[in-house]
Amino acid sequence: MINPSFSPDLLYDLRQLFSFPFMVNALEAGTIVAVLAAVVGWYMVLRRQAFAGHTLAVMSFPGATGAALAGLPGVLGYYLACVGAALAMRGSRRGTGSRVTETATIGTVQAVGLAAGFLFLSLNQNVLGGPETLLFGTFLGVTQGQVLSLLGVALAAVIGLAVASRPLLLASVDPELAEARGVAVSWLDLGFLLLLGLAVAATSQITGALLVFALLVAPPATAQLITLRPWLGMALSVVFGLVIVWLGLAAAYFSPYPVGFFITTFAFALYVLVAVWRWVRS
Repeated sequence: MINPSFSPDLLYDLRQLFSFPFMVNALEAGTIVAVLAAVVGWYMVLRRQAFAGHTLAVMSFPGATGAALAGLPGVLGYYLACVGAALAMRGSRRGTGSRVTETATIGTVQAVGLAAGFLFLSLNQNVLGGPETLLFGTFLGVTQGQVLSLLGVALAAVIGLAVASRPLLLASVDPELAEARGVAVSWLDLGFLLLLGLAVAATSQITGALLVFALLVAPPATAQLITLRPWLGMALSVVFGLVIVWLGLAAAYFSPYPVGFFITTFAFALYVLVAVWRWVRS
C-alpha cells in the first residue's frame, strides 16, 4: 500500500503496522530508544541538566553531516559528536566550580555545533534524506543492524545506570552530602554526561536532532509530576515513553508528516494533561 490511511477497522490498521519489515524494525528501534531516553532522561530532569541534554541533541546534527562529508557511517558521527560534546561540557566545570561558566560553555558548544552542521551540509548536498530527516527524524530505512546496535548501546547505558544508581541518586539530590560520604561526584558527573550523550545519539536516529529533546524530557517530567519516588517514577517514565513512541510511529505511518512531529506532540499533550489533572486535584 503506497498511501496507507486509517480505516474503521483498527485491527486491520494494526496488522498493517506489522506487515512490513521496515515498520517492524522501526517499532523495535523505537521501543529501545523509548526505554533508554526515559531512564536516562529521568536522571537528567532530576539533575536539572535539561540545557545540557538539549545541546547534546543539537550536536547530533553536525555529527551526522560531518560523518557524511568524511565518508563515514552516519551512526558513527552521531556517537562521536555527542560523546565529544559531553566531554567538552564536563571540562568546563573543572577547577572553577562556576555554574555560570558551565552554562556559557554549553551555550557556546550548542551554537558552534549548529553552525558546523549547516556548514557540513552546504559542503555535501548528498546527505541521505536531506536536512529534514536529520532534524525531524524518520522511521524509514531502519535496518536490523541498527536495531541491534541500538540494543547494545541501550543495554550498556541501562546497566551503567543500574550499577551507579544509588550514588548517582544521592549526588543528584544532594552533591555536598554525597561528597561528604566519599562519593566521587565529579566522576559521576562525567559518567552521566557520557551516558546522556549515548542516549541522545541513539534517540536522535529516530526522532531527529531537534526533537530528541522531547522524548528525553517529557516522559520523565510527566512522571515526576505524579510521584517523586525514584523507582516508581522511572517505571512511569518508561511507560509514558513507550506509549508516546508507539503512537508517534503509528501516526507517522498513516500520514506524510515526520515521526518527530508526532512524538513531540503526543509528549507535550501528555504532560499538559497530567499537569491539568494535578492542578484540578490540588
